[in-house]
Amino acid sequence: MATIAFVLVVCSGLMNATWNLFTKRSLNKTVFLWSIHAVAAVLYMPTFLHELATREVSAAGYALIAISMGFQGAYIYLLGKAYTVGDLSQVYPITRGTGAMLVPLISVLFLGERLPGYAWIGLALLMAGIAALSARGRGDAAKSPPATPQLLAIAFAIGLCITGYTLTDKLTLAHISPLALIQVSHLGYMLTLTRGAMRSGQIRAEWRANWRTILLGAIMAPGSYLLFLFALDLAQVAQLAPIREIGIVFGTLFGILFLKEKQGTKRMIAAVLIVAGVILIKGDM
Repeated sequence: MATIAFVLVVCSGLMNATWNLFTKRSLNKTVFLWSIHAVAAVLYMPTFLHELATREVSAAGYALIAISMGFQGAYIYLLGKAYTVGDLSQVYPITRGTGAMLVPLISVLFLGERLPGYAWIGLALLMAGIAALSARGRGDAAKSPPATPQLLAIAFAIGLCITGYTLTDKLTLAHISPLALIQVSHLGYMLTLTRGAMRSGQIRAEWRANWRTILLGAIMAPGSYLLFLFALDLAQVAQLAPIREIGIVFGTLFGILFLKEKQGTKRMIAAVLIVAGVILIKGDM
């Protein structure tokens, strides 16, 4: 069971990095994200409606669903903003690593919890990786933009959203199936993105230019998280969440290889530091 869960989570990280690559290459990030989740919402709606009609969901279950939709909606809105102002090999590692950094820090500073020594080493590695991605390079590498205060603020917020919906969804799985929970995320995305997509006037242009990646994204975006949710039924979230961050390495490689982003060696080292830090931080959770 543990091996199956591991494979599912690694595949989840790969698929997640892939649809993020598609998003970065799109014309209008909001329209692209709205399009892939609109298609996915249509595909998942029959299963979702059937489950609501045949499965009794408690008030606590609906409350968790609402909280998850809130986190998911904020996440997808901020993600589009992040890819508008930053590189994939910069945004993806920072957004995936910040939640792992902020949550233990908050628990120590405000909840009176303690971290073992190796977790502090993990935090140091993670911070070093994020700091490296935030700095401007030299020479030709300087052409690649540094992480501005705006981008860092967005990235930190995205990290908190990822942490929020991951923990919430683990509880929500006691009330609805993984397939239904995926549709909950789609509904949260649609509620958040529909107004911006409609007002952009660029839906037709986006589909004309990127219809293939929109359709692939409609499979990969929910598919990546669905694999993770299935894995959660086989192992503990604290064991699986760090492994999923292998997607940081995939996302950084994609930005360097496919988008020709600068500072490749530096960003790859930073991504590895972030992944190592995440694993150490969550090693005893």
